[in-house]
Amino acid sequence: MEKTKPTFTPTWKWLMENKIAFVGFGFGSGLPAKAPGTWGSLMGMLLAGLLLGIGVGKLWLFVLAVVAFVVGIGICHETELALGRVHDYSGIVWDEIVAMLFVFSLIPQGFFWWIIGFAAFRFFDIVKPQPISWADSKVNGGLGVMLDDVIAAVYAVLVVGILALIF
Repeated sequence: MEKTKPTFTPTWKWLMENKIAFVGFGFGSGLPAKAPGTWGSLMGMLLAGLLLGIGVGKLWLFVLAVVAFVVGIGICHETELALGRVHDYSGIVWDEIVAMLFVFSLIPQGFFWWIIGFAAFRFFDIVKPQPISWADSKVNGGLGVMLDDVIAAVYAVLVVGILALIF
């Protein structure tokens, strides 16, 4: 399915009037015109760091990511509808946030590993090797928005895991 754009430019005011879209846009991190996926991923990194920093364990971060994925299907679907039935608009970054929660719940802790995990996820999310590109182009609605990023997160976790075994 071809990615589309809304007939209007989403703004902070629009997000404040559309609470589900506010979450879908990653609490506003998806609003920048340049690299919204990267900004959303940074928001996910910040959220994961805050949760781990206040004592949420990696297992609970993973459980939270699973719940956020399931809930995110509806959030992303409703955000697409609020945009005028737009398919997988780049400003919808809830999927990147959830992917970062998955990545950081499954990789070793530490600055080096987090940077590698972030970079690996962004690489796979942008390049979209199979089956990421299949999920991105063939799966519609909120599930389609969420699924390709979770697959990219799995790839990132695998890369970090292999590097952790080597180093």
